[in-house]
This record gives sequence, structure tokens and C-alpha cells, in this order.
Amino acid sequence: MGRDQLIEQLNSGFAALLESVEGLSDEQMTRAWYGDWGVRDVLAHVAGWHREMAKAFERIAQGERPVPEGVDYSNFDAWNANFASDASSVSPSDVISELKASQQAFVAAATSLPEDRFAEGRAAHRIIHTTGIDHYREHEPAIREWRKSEGI
Repeated sequence: MGRDQLIEQLNSGFAALLESVEGLSDEQMTRAWYGDWGVRDVLAHVAGWHREMAKAFERIAQGERPVPEGVDYSNFDAWNANFASDASSVSPSDVISELKASQQAFVAAATSLPEDRFAEGRAAHRIIHTTGIDHYREHEPAIREWRKSEGI
């Protein structure tokens, strides 16, 4: 699957994620159900990863390693907690706006890379999956299940 097909898959998954939160009130968006997180926190951490990995795509485009020297992305829990904490005082509608903007930046950065960078096993292929496609597949069904269990 080439870059354009991956981006199509990414965009489709993102649309499903956005659809899964449509119509939620601010109270519903901030109600904890995913551990200590509510929907706002889930979306904020997705946006945070979009921003971080858009920078990784930009570094790849400049011929650099995706991860800058001294940065460790392996402690996902700490990164996720920081992304959610940064959004703790942000309105749910502003988090959704940032999510959309961050996804556009992520796609723009991915699109700037040559097709061959998205071959299976390459960093760009892993990034587009872990940050986008697979990430949306993790959270979108969970949000839908929560809504169903809550009757909302």
C-alpha cells in the first residue's frame, strides 16, 4: 500500500473518530471513563501525537532521524499524561479544533515525503500507522462502546 492509499485510510479512520464524538456535551466530553480520562483527554492525546509525529515526518524530509537526539518516545504513558494534562483546562470544542488542525498538519507533513518512505518496514509507514490509522482504531470503537453503555 502506497503513501496515498495510507493517507486515504488515515483520513477515513479520522472521520470515524470525529463521528464517534459528535453530539457530546461538554460534561460528557470531560466525564472520566477511560481510566482517569474522558473523551477530551483521549482526543487531546491523539492531537499531541499528531503534532509530535508531524515533526518526525519533517525531520525525515530533511534527511534526519525521525526522533531527535535525547528524545525518548518509548515512555508512552508519560507522553500521554502530558498531552492530556496540557488540555485539562481547554474547552472540549477547542480540543476538537486542535485535533482537526493537528491531523491536517500530520497529513501535510506525511504528504511532503516521497512515496518510497512509506514502504512497509520504513519509519514513515510505522508512524502513519501508530500515530494515526491504528491509533484511531484503538480509540474510536472504545468511544462508541462507552457511549452505548451510557446510552448517549
